[in-house]
Parts: sequence; C-alpha cells; structure tokens
Amino acid sequence: MKVTAIFDIGRTNKKYVLFDEKYQIVDEFSEALPETTDEDGFPTEDIDLLTNWVQTKWMELLESPKYDIKAVNVAGYGASLVHLDASNKPLTPLYSYLKPFPESLSRQFYSTYGDPTRISLQTGSPSMGMLNSGMQLYWLKYTRPDIYAQIATTLHLPQYILYLLTGRKVSDYTSLGCHTALWSFEMWDYHDWVKQEGIHKKLAPVLASSSFIYRHNDKGIQSGFGLHDSSSALIPYRMAVKKPFVLLSTGTWCINFNSFTSKPLTSYQLERDCMNYLTPEGSGVTASRLFLGREHDYQVNRIAEYFRVAPDFYKQVKLDEEILKADTPPFYSACMTGNGPFPEANTQEWQVSAFSSAEAAYHHLLKGLTDMLAVSLELVGVNDVQAIYIDGGFARNEIFTKLVARNFPKHTVHVTDLPYATSLGSALHVTRPQNFEFLSEIREIQP
Repeated sequence: MKVTAIFDIGRTNKKYVLFDEKYQIVDEFSEALPETTDEDGFPTEDIDLLTNWVQTKWMELLESPKYDIKAVNVAGYGASLVHLDASNKPLTPLYSYLKPFPESLSRQFYSTYGDPTRISLQTGSPSMGMLNSGMQLYWLKYTRPDIYAQIATTLHLPQYILYLLTGRKVSDYTSLGCHTALWSFEMWDYHDWVKQEGIHKKLAPVLASSSFIYRHNDKGIQSGFGLHDSSSALIPYRMAVKKPFVLLSTGTWCINFNSFTSKPLTSYQLERDCMNYLTPEGSGVTASRLFLGREHDYQVNRIAEYFRVAPDFYKQVKLDEEILKADTPPFYSACMTGNGPFPEANTQEWQVSAFSSAEAAYHHLLKGLTDMLAVSLELVGVNDVQAIYIDGGFARNEIFTKLVARNFPKHTVHVTDLPYATSLGSALHVTRPQNFEFLSEIREIQP
C-alpha cells in the first residue's frame, strides 16, 4: 500500500500516522516517553530517548512489507531547539520552554537592544522568556559559552526530527515565525539583534521549496522540511476553504488564526495576547490566544463541587433558551491573568452560588467565555472575513458553538471534525494535491 508517513511529535505523545492516497488514516502508532531533567534539575524531553524512538520507528516503516512509503514529513511542537556539534550529535539537553529565564539576562538583553515592546512588535512575539526560542540561544551564549562555541547547527525540534529521517538540515518558516523573537515581520528577515549576536550563523538555511527527494537505497521518497504543529493544523483549511476565514483551534488554549491579514501588530494587540505566525510559504498569520479550556475546566470543577454533581456533568447539558434569557451576575475569569484579551488581574470571583442549578451555571459559564472569545476574535480581524471554523474539543459543544454563531450573526460558522488536523496538514503540504476537500463532516451552525 502506498502511504505518506507523518511523524507527529507532541509534548505528551509521540506518534506516526500513515495516510493512504485519499488521505485516510490506515495506521498509527502512539507512545508516551518518560521525561528526564537538564543539568539544573528542570524537567524536559529526553532527547536521546526521542532520537532512538524516531530512528527505530522509521527503520521499521521503511522495512515493512505492508507499506510503500512515497512521502514523509514531520509536525512537532515549537519553542524547542536541538544544538548539534560538528559530528551532528546533540550537545545539550532539549531545554524546556517552561524553564525560567534569568531576569538579569533579560535586563542585559533589553539594555542592549532597546524597548521590549518595540522588539515584540517587530518580531510578532510577546516577551515570554524561553518560549521565545531565540532567547534560548541568547541564554546559551551567555550562560554556557563553552557549549555555545561548539554548536555547528541549531535546529528547531520539527527540523531535528526531519534530520533524523533524511539527514537534511534546514530551517522552516513555520518554526521561525512561531513566537521565537528571531524573525522581523517588518524586514521579513532575521531581526537585527539576531544578526548582531551572530545567532543566525548557527541556524540551518531556510529553503523556499516545500519538498525534496530523499534517497533510501535505490528508492526516492518525497520529503517535506518539517512544520510547527499549530501552523500545520491550519493547512487543511487553507487548502480546502476558498473564501477568507478565521480558524478557532480549541483545547486547553484557543488559538485563533487569521491568515488573510498582513497588518503589523499594534501595541494594543500585543498587550492582549496576539502574536504572528508564518505559513510554510513565509506569509504572515495573525493569531490571538485565550486560555479557554483551562478556564472552562477550572470553573466546571467549582460548579460540580458546589452543586454536588459528577465532574463531567456538563457533557449531558443541553442548550436551554430560557436559562440564557435569565439575568445573571457578570462573569469573572480565574485563569487569565497576564494572558488573553483581558490580561488584567481579576479581584472578584465568579459567583457560582448565584445560580439555581449546575445547568444554569454552566450555560452562563459558556456565555462568559464566548463573550471573551468574541473580543479575542475581533483582535485578529474577524470582521474582515466571511467565515469562522471551529476545530478541536469545543467544536463538539453545542452550547459553545451556538453562542459563537450568535456573537457573529453576519458570519457563517462551521464546526469540523479533523482529529488529526496537524498530521493531515503535514501530509498535504508535502504531497500538494491539486484538489482537496474535507474528508470529515462540516456542519454549519445556525444561531
């Protein structure tokens, strides 16, 4: 069977997915690998274990009599770097993007290169410490100079996995444009601070093409260059939907993507958790974030405890128009200080006790969350497009999707079921079909 193999490397699960020529999944394998710690004792990915896992699974696939691998690509999480020495071996642990960034080093950086807001606007990257992967290289240069001097090539994680599969070392736009503080969206090149520090010399070259031919023995396999997972999940929509849209990728975070605007970020957007991404072709994507799933789960637990119902009670709650009409106290978030469209710290708590039932409280929780989401969507220019697509866990929540549609009555609102959007996007990008339509059901939501 002819297949496209995708290595989809998440923080928790490492998997490969095999697609047939109609982009149906024919096989998959997923495994959680134990973490390790870096030299400071901070938890992180075990790069040696991951390397061995990828190489072993790739060899198994190449030698499998069941499959004829015609194409391969990678999707992986961002803000993570692998530093290779002259022998192409990892020099350091895969430092976690959750690792604290030293305040003294941050002061040194901004005293040298100027106002944090200006740099964030130019790079489309809120200042987030190690979550800005460029700052990881800056940190390494000044805290581990002996190690930094030995770096021959630095790769973002998706491109390191690609190197393990094909031996090709590249950089790609989706990883460089993912809140790294490396890329200037004004100059469409590495930012001046990157060049002044010489960091760009450590990075592999950026290639404009979408694929190359990898030779395995006498066989040619079409290979992509690896993709940042969030950007990969946008690809099926960009290929299948012809009119401008905003994609809501929902889960613990709701990330709202508008790839149909090229306006630079404003300081107002930056303060409200907006950032820029890059498409695989190098064009800009404006995005905003809302800590939707985390807030939802926190408040659901409060509701369940107060009304003494099962923690998953909300899965059986049906839309009740009478509940939505009732006057209620205002919603106050608990998990969104410093992020989202309302980053100011809340001094008040949402009053669960004001409701007569768990069902009533849940309706108004979602009303509060979707009202916040509406502001987050307006920050990325939702009023400049015609359609909204909702993907991920909240796409299956009837109350949530109805409330989104009611907040945007002039838009068409669709829910989709692409559970493997990240893997599928990576497969589509390397194989580039002439025509692609969603293989799963798309439903339009009536307000």
